[in-house]
Amino acid sequence: MIEFHDPRAEVGVEVEPYTLGVDLAGGKDVTIGFLANGFPDSDVFLALVAEAVREVLPEVGAAHWNKGNASIAANDDMLGEIEDRCQAAVAAYGH
Repeated sequence: MIEFHDPRAEVGVEVEPYTLGVDLAGGKDVTIGFLANGFPDSDVFLALVAEAVREVLPEVGAAHWNKGNASIAANDDMLGEIEDRCQAAVAAYGH
């Protein structure tokens, strides 16, 4: 008989639920900003994520940005524009 060891440890800290800072279910006045990191197809991926969000929450708007270069940080102008236009943001990283 083969016996397997479960390597997961018991949780050592109290579980703290994650809550959103924006009520997405409430609002036609909510826009989510999607910031692609510049890797190939990161903008396509985030467009699909936005589409999935809109299927669940059709009243929520979406706005899209692409850094164009994954090796640099988003510039202050782009971040300011996202902050001005959006109440929440989703950023892609990795590839």
